[in-house]
Amino acid sequence: MQRPKLPWSGIAVAIGTSAAMIVAGANFWLAVSVLILWLGSIWLSRPEPTVETRGPDEGTVSRQAMVELVEPFSVPVLMLDNQRIAAANAAAREALGPHVVGQDARVALRHPAAIKLLDQPEGSAMVRGLTGARSIWQVNRVAIDSRFSLIELVNRTAEADISRAHTDFVANASHELRTPLASIIGYIETLSDPDAKVDKATTARFHATVLREAKRLQSLVEDLMSLSRIEAEKHDVPTDRIDLGQLAESIVGEVGATVGEERVTVSAASANVTGDRQQLDQVVRNLIDNALKYGAPDKPVEVAVAVEGRDVLLTVTDHGEGIHPDHIPYLTRRFYRTDPGRSRQAGGTGLGLAIVKHIVERHRGDLDISSTLGVGTTVAIRLALAASA
Repeated sequence: MQRPKLPWSGIAVAIGTSAAMIVAGANFWLAVSVLILWLGSIWLSRPEPTVETRGPDEGTVSRQAMVELVEPFSVPVLMLDNQRIAAANAAAREALGPHVVGQDARVALRHPAAIKLLDQPEGSAMVRGLTGARSIWQVNRVAIDSRFSLIELVNRTAEADISRAHTDFVANASHELRTPLASIIGYIETLSDPDAKVDKATTARFHATVLREAKRLQSLVEDLMSLSRIEAEKHDVPTDRIDLGQLAESIVGEVGATVGEERVTVSAASANVTGDRQQLDQVVRNLIDNALKYGAPDKPVEVAVAVEGRDVLLTVTDHGEGIHPDHIPYLTRRFYRTDPGRSRQAGGTGLGLAIVKHIVERHRGDLDISSTLGVGTTVAIRLALAASA
């Protein structure tokens, strides 16, 4: 609406006329009355304010403005013109493809729950398989006006994977804990039964089994607690300066004194890394322990530490049966075993390499496992060489 302009010229004439009447000797109040009547007539004769009307398309957001509006969002966002995608930000184009701009939203989202949502002015829906077989997206629709609306896509796949991993971990841990407990309870119940006729040799064997299962249970609990601590510290970068070569030589000396010096050999150069001494000690011991369990009993486990450019390379090699290539990508999963029966018989908990992986990740290093059937397995860890003091 536009306000009318004041008629300044008419007002000036009215004031001038009243002043002239006073100068000519007219009565003062008569001149004032004429001025008031004149100004009132001017006020009453003013034009009415005009109201501007806009066409249906005037004042709407242009396509370029839509693009600029949704582009900064970090999550995929679509701008809909009725049911057609008028604009999509970079995250949406990456998730759904650049071809979705200008496409019908029902074709682009292609899911019954999403299509049902598009028939409503606002709402939310959970869509599975939008960008992959296991992907899960939360689709939110917000109306701007009767024509335009925003579609926000929130990726919930990682949350679902974490929840699934936690569920699997609890199930696997419960199974691993239940197995030794069942053995311990069974043997103890037999030994405590007054009607059971158990000779001394059988009693001794039962006691040995109970002790072995109890130690296995203790190892499993310790590994679970260790894994929990490592995961809690995974975002804290260690700061201690450690000579990895000296650490490996020390551990090999201790292990050799227990299993025999001919069973473990070491070739280690002095190599300083920035790390957590306790965790790196655990890495070396876990790798040597695995190599001794699954390597050939008549061939030594070889431990080596070498400096390669700006990196330190730690390798532990055994000369056992080797591992089939199909198993290698899954070896660092919790409780994963290539041969469950043999692993349990050897006293393994299935957590050793998972612990190693998490420690290496905390130290911003790389873990690589290579194996050849009938030749052996090598586990290599690459860490950054510490800067000079």
